[in-house]
Amino acid sequence: MDGEGLGFKFWGGLVGAIVLIGVVGAILFLIFARLAYTLGFLGCLIVFAAVLIGIAWIYDRRSQRRVGYD
Repeated sequence: MDGEGLGFKFWGGLVGAIVLIGVVGAILFLIFARLAYTLGFLGCLIVFAAVLIGIAWIYDRRSQRRVGYD
């Protein structure tokens, strides 16, 4: 019966990843809700867009260095 099934390591890792994604999602939702409450919905979207643009800029800079365009 060796080799049958995926084993505890796989299922434990999968459950752990799902729980971690749920916790991170809840934290991000709470941050987004707090921003929407304090800044208003439009202000919250502006902050969210600024964060995404910053992440995209960092990703772009790293990929340019890796390829050698910098």
